[in-house]
Amino acid sequence: MQLHTVRANKPGREKRTRVGRGGKRGTTSGKGTKGQKSRSGRRIRPAVRDLIQRLPKKRGYANKPIFDSATVINLPDLEKVIGTINFISLEKAKLIEAGVRKVKILANGEIKKAVTIEGIKISESAKKKIEAAGGTVK
Repeated sequence: MQLHTVRANKPGREKRTRVGRGGKRGTTSGKGTKGQKSRSGRRIRPAVRDLIQRLPKKRGYANKPIFDSATVINLPDLEKVIGTINFISLEKAKLIEAGVRKVKILANGEIKKAVTIEGIKISESAKKKIEAAGGTVK
C-alpha cells in the first residue's frame, strides 16, 4: 500500500459530473450547439456597456457643440438700411432673418453713407471705415 492509494471509508459527497469535456454525451456534452451560451466561461455583456461605448470619448469633429455661427453682413449692404442700424432695422431691410441674434459686420467693400450702429458686433477694420465715412459705432 502506498500513500496515494489511501482513501477514506466514506467519502463526504460524490463529485458532480463535469460537462463540456467530451465523454459519453458527445461533442457538445449537454451544452447545446454553437453560440455564446455553449462556450465555457461565458458571460453575457450588460446592455449598458454597449450604450456607454457609443458615447464620444474625446473632443473632435463629431463632438463639436451645436451653436449658430454669426450672420455676416458686409459694409455695402448697410447702405440699404434707413436710420440707425440695429437688429430690428436689419430685419426690416431683410438682411437677416427674424429672430437672429448673432450678427457681425465685416469690412468687405466700401461704405460712403454715414451710419450709426447700435448693439451689433463689428470688426476693427469695419469700424475704422465707418468712422472715416462719418458714421458712429455705439
